[in-house]
Amino acid sequence: MTPAHDRRRTIDPADWTPWPQELADAYREAGYWTGETFPAFLRERAARFADRTAVAAGRTRWTYAELDRRADALATGLARLGVAEGDRVVLHLPNVPEVFEVVFALFRLGALPVYALPAHRRSELLHLAGTAEAVALITTDTQGSFDCRAMAAQVREQVPALEHVVIVGDPGDTDGLTALADLRAEPDPTVLAEPDPGDVAFFQLSGGTTGLPKLIPRTHDEYLYSVRASADICGLDPDTVYLGALPVTHNFPMSSPGFLGVFHAGGVVVPAPDPSPATCLDLIERERVTVTAVVPPVAMLWMDAVERGSQADRDLSSLRVLQVGGATFPAQAARRVTPVLGCALQQVFGMAEGLVNYTRYDDPDEVVTTTQGRPISAHDEILVVDDVDRPVPEGDPGHLLTRGPYTIRGYYKAHDHDKSAFTADGFYRTGDIVRRHPSGNLVVSGRAKDQINRGGEKIGAEEVENHLLAHPAVHDASIVAVPDPYLGERTHAYVITRDGPQPTRSEVLAFLRGRGLAAYKIPDRVSFVDAFPATAVGKTSKRDLRATRTTSGTDE
Repeated sequence: MTPAHDRRRTIDPADWTPWPQELADAYREAGYWTGETFPAFLRERAARFADRTAVAAGRTRWTYAELDRRADALATGLARLGVAEGDRVVLHLPNVPEVFEVVFALFRLGALPVYALPAHRRSELLHLAGTAEAVALITTDTQGSFDCRAMAAQVREQVPALEHVVIVGDPGDTDGLTALADLRAEPDPTVLAEPDPGDVAFFQLSGGTTGLPKLIPRTHDEYLYSVRASADICGLDPDTVYLGALPVTHNFPMSSPGFLGVFHAGGVVVPAPDPSPATCLDLIERERVTVTAVVPPVAMLWMDAVERGSQADRDLSSLRVLQVGGATFPAQAARRVTPVLGCALQQVFGMAEGLVNYTRYDDPDEVVTTTQGRPISAHDEILVVDDVDRPVPEGDPGHLLTRGPYTIRGYYKAHDHDKSAFTADGFYRTGDIVRRHPSGNLVVSGRAKDQINRGGEKIGAEEVENHLLAHPAVHDASIVAVPDPYLGERTHAYVITRDGPQPTRSEVLAFLRGRGLAAYKIPDRVSFVDAFPATAVGKTSKRDLRATRTTSGTDE
């Protein structure tokens, strides 16, 4: 095998869109882009906060120095396995402490993490590994009763470039993370990379509004600017104890301010295995957590558990701030946070493509509970426009467009899609409908894109429709969002069947599960109908489908 450090791969400049030179120069001159890289990020914090606890997960307690040493050891092991600078590696890890050493080991190698979500299954992993031409997949042995090893083996068989599967936990007959990370051996400095701060550092995932997710290239310079600025806005310091209640490789709990913001400030990250009130409120009490981030349904679950449930006696006095984002937080629920949980509320509105907004701690209560905040940077450019890109009157709702020092200029290998997702002068069409509050904050009123936001989990209707259409008895399918008082939106599948034996709802759902679709994408409701309502030009009218709310032949 060719030594990893002798076969460096790079991202083809033709496959993504960097910032124009004049803007890059302006962001550097403004002090946003400082030349910091992710390998140097941890190295510097390990020197500054060496003996302070970085990760607290049950009996696992790693200091900053230990995390730094583990990253070097694992980087050496991965290099010997064959992972090289520029290689793409799919991460499919839940909130286990190993996720942090894996992330920084890949950064040390100059390899690029591709952040899958723990809920993803074979369908999504095949797409991500194939699109990124990943050479490795890192996952766990199991998630609950689900066998991730068997799934990983299937993905490896179907993606030609995928040479390695690495397992956290019991590896079975494949490579185990523990064996690769030999802490007894001296790390090999020759395998460690020194990337350019303008290089792509990793890939995040789009919300997947038109089928499977697009890959979002994020660079060292721009992403670390958003981390530092977020940590400053959120007032993080070495006494911060952050509970990772959501999957920590998602953009919100990774960088807004997330675990990276906490590491920047020298605080402690406590990964939670699940977001349930029983798990998380216990961790808040036991670890003296000061800040955490959740989606609205989780916040409401926690408040119900404290107000009139099994967690009423928890000591949550350490909790200073509850961040809520990922979906619109109803004002009525937002007003309950401080009285019930005894902490401040901070609303967060952002996207993996870049722009992040926060309510500030000195905002009036009414602004905090009814708006989704304002941007990080003075150089975040915001446009609120009508359907033909004309500015709407101040205070009126319109489409949100943005560009700035940490908002991408294009997706990876998706130039055709970029033509509709970005304006000619580089503004990203977020797909959100917003209005400006008199405070300058944004109020999010909905989505323009055909995307379902199920409790913060984004579902592309077209992706699920394509899976339904693969069923031999399905003639056509359309997925729409229906309002839900708890999750915000649920999914309703309308299905037209072919002549012949008719499938049941249970058979359709079992078929989708068998195709390896993530559980949160499985439709909540199924209606079998004879035809879809149509627009004047013959297209399926999803607006009319949402209004129909028929239940004939459904699970109701």
